[in-house]
Amino acid sequence: MDEVKKEPYNLPTGFEWSETDISNDTIMSEVYTLLNENYVEDDDNMFRFDYSKEFLRWALTPPGFKQQWHIGVRVTKSKKLIGFITAIPARIITYGKETEMVEINFLCVHKKLRDKRMAPVLIKEITRRVNLENIWQAAYTAGRVIPKPIARCRYFHRSLNPKKLIEVGFSHLGKLMTISRTVKLYKLPDKTEIPGIRALQEKDVPQATALLVDYLKKYDIHASFSEEEFRHWFMPQSDIINTYVVENPKTHAITDLTSFYTLPSSVLNNKNWDKLKAAYSYYSVAKTVSMPDLIKDALIFAKQNDFDVYNCLDIMENESILKPLKFGRGDGNLHYYLYNWRCPEIPQAKVGLVLL
Repeated sequence: MDEVKKEPYNLPTGFEWSETDISNDTIMSEVYTLLNENYVEDDDNMFRFDYSKEFLRWALTPPGFKQQWHIGVRVTKSKKLIGFITAIPARIITYGKETEMVEINFLCVHKKLRDKRMAPVLIKEITRRVNLENIWQAAYTAGRVIPKPIARCRYFHRSLNPKKLIEVGFSHLGKLMTISRTVKLYKLPDKTEIPGIRALQEKDVPQATALLVDYLKKYDIHASFSEEEFRHWFMPQSDIINTYVVENPKTHAITDLTSFYTLPSSVLNNKNWDKLKAAYSYYSVAKTVSMPDLIKDALIFAKQNDFDVYNCLDIMENESILKPLKFGRGDGNLHYYLYNWRCPEIPQAKVGLVLL
């Protein structure tokens, strides 16, 4: 602790550090605009993540969050926000060892300033601020390869609105396929099929937390959730997080759980569509039903809520759902990293951690 630098790192001339209070609507709008215009795009520059303000608030304010870990960089003269990085507290278990860590996310520098070497300074500064709280490890993900990933995963996509996905260039017509045949191929039932499946309620939190915590123990890396943390991350919020449970009608036990979060993308350079509504698979526990049956109902819920596509990584038990539920292999990889923690590489099926 004594060796941690007490003063912030120096920024290039003309820029200054800015703590970003995201409870302030004006600042939240600045953060949203920066990310909306400059954050993650696909390789073909057709889509860009469009995290909503409400989603960002949810993602950055779990129990124990620290405002000083939401760091901005501004132009000294104009005060325009041009850089951002965040950390949130997390308890991560790797190979049975629980460690207080942070999850690093939303590293973003304005496109016009990427020659200023701003990102390394942002990373050094967030590290310094986390170290000041006596936390020395971090987890993060990235599409690109940096030495050295602890896990390598791939995205898979399940069409819910195939006509729109083809029109915006997200997916393409297969050989010998027509639009009508494609729509028919991906058609889902109008109603869910598992008896007793319903939205998570406040009264379910203790049982559902215990169910998830016990389930995650089988994975080589996973998060640990208290009831308070589970409540924050899983209680349903419109256009942020959807969670469903299966309740045994006789015993009222919560036996199964599935969840997905909302992450739209801006559609770039398309005159008909400007948004793609995507559901991202979060955590699922299939105890009394099969995982494909559970996720099939999740797909139906997503379709009922007007999502265009349902995305998932090939982690946990997701391999078992890809073929029966007609998921297509994506061209996007996701790499998992741990900072300051030596760890053998973990196969996808043993990864039990989802970062937003």
